[in-house]
Amino acid sequence: MNNLTSPGMLIAVWISLTVYAAVILYFVIRGARRTKTMSDYATGTFQFSPSAIGLSLAAGMTSAATFIIIPGFVAYYGISSFLSMAVFLPLGAMISLVILSKQFRKIGNVIQAKTIAQWLGTRFYSEGFRLYIAFLSLLHLTFIVLICVGLTQVLSKALNADVLYVLIGIVVFTFGYMMFGGANSMVYTNMIQALLKVVVAIIILASGYHFFTDGGTGFFEKLNLIDPELTKPFNKSSPLYRDFFEVVICQFIVGIAIVCQPHIITRSLLLKDDKGMNRFLTVAVGLLILFFVVVFAGLYSRLVFPDLTFNGSHLPLDGVMSAYVVSSFLPAMSLFLVVGLIASGVATLESLIQSISTTITSDIIKILSRKAELKNELVINRVVIAIMAAITILVSYQQLINPQLSVGILAQNGVYASFSAAFVPLLMGMFLKNVHKAAPMFASVVAIVVHFSVYYGRLTPYMQEPVRNPGIASAIAIMSSVLVGTIVYLITKEKTKSELA
Repeated sequence: MNNLTSPGMLIAVWISLTVYAAVILYFVIRGARRTKTMSDYATGTFQFSPSAIGLSLAAGMTSAATFIIIPGFVAYYGISSFLSMAVFLPLGAMISLVILSKQFRKIGNVIQAKTIAQWLGTRFYSEGFRLYIAFLSLLHLTFIVLICVGLTQVLSKALNADVLYVLIGIVVFTFGYMMFGGANSMVYTNMIQALLKVVVAIIILASGYHFFTDGGTGFFEKLNLIDPELTKPFNKSSPLYRDFFEVVICQFIVGIAIVCQPHIITRSLLLKDDKGMNRFLTVAVGLLILFFVVVFAGLYSRLVFPDLTFNGSHLPLDGVMSAYVVSSFLPAMSLFLVVGLIASGVATLESLIQSISTTITSDIIKILSRKAELKNELVINRVVIAIMAAITILVSYQQLINPQLSVGILAQNGVYASFSAAFVPLLMGMFLKNVHKAAPMFASVVAIVVHFSVYYGRLTPYMQEPVRNPGIASAIAIMSSVLVGTIVYLITKEKTKSELA
């Protein structure tokens, strides 16, 4: 980010980051004072407003990937990528969010669950299943890596600093304060980050207004001159967005299931009563629409960099948006956008740290130790966070200096496998009665096996390219899971009725 690396701008960057960090730490300290137990850490003690929780969800559900990585896919592959990632996937996600959040909260309140693993384990009377789901949640560590890599790429360029030191700084700062704050601070810090993201989203979307001076037709004509495939709904030359099944069907299915992530579906548990559910969802969905539309800016960047080069160097997919911000805005505005992009990533990072550490402490360590209550549970949770931080630094640094594939694909593969395995069990737990635990267990195991078999076994014609679409593997896994889960449910239904009787 050469327009941010002058001595004066470097000082401005440091001042901006210091102010941002100070605001975050204020709310962390405020929240930490009220965090005395793991329950406080997981679900909070403050009376959060539904709007605040809605802002928090929108901030946590979209990340640095939404603002930095996915626009890179759009720049590379055009309209097909936009339709896939910003239309059909969010459409499925928002429908699912509205339907599932209400039911998850309803049952979660009854069984006093703090995590998805605890929710499912209690619902199906199985500590083994609870432990299994908890271990699956660890796949979300790949998402943490994605965010840290994206943040490091942006901030290292802004500070003209070595990626290792920037990465360590990001991880130590974020993981450090998340040791103490938990939900009590996360909701408020997420709220601030969401508001920053709103401003950033509007600025980025507005930055391309000059491309439309001759109307939308002219905009797409310019893209067509660069590459005709960029303006087609299905890009046959891409490895990810080739046909209707890949762009529409798979992404809609993935969108429906994507809500079943620990940092998303559990957010409704922060509401103090059911009265605020509709306002919570309205705020969340409204902001999510805005945030997902931002990826359209990837098309702006392709017009600015038609051959995907910047200053004589090839632009990697993960670096397109950073280059666009540098080239399209004055230094002061670039500075603000950098802070906003950082906030975008940190919001999701906080949510993941909180949900995964809670799962490890409450659903893995507690179960394996065979103790109903752990002494110093909060202390154990902090040790867990410290270990997560160390792992994050090691894996993220390897992705930065020696990437084997797009970090976006790496994260998608892990995260998609996790929520594919949780989807059918959650549906059964929410909407079916007399469910034998064998049905959700079989459904979940099938999802995991099918997902990784399709992806790594290169099954189906879609998996033959060097860059493979995890969404294909996930959609096939989810459909297989639904089929197997339904069959086992029907077979065991009568037996379960008699056992309950």
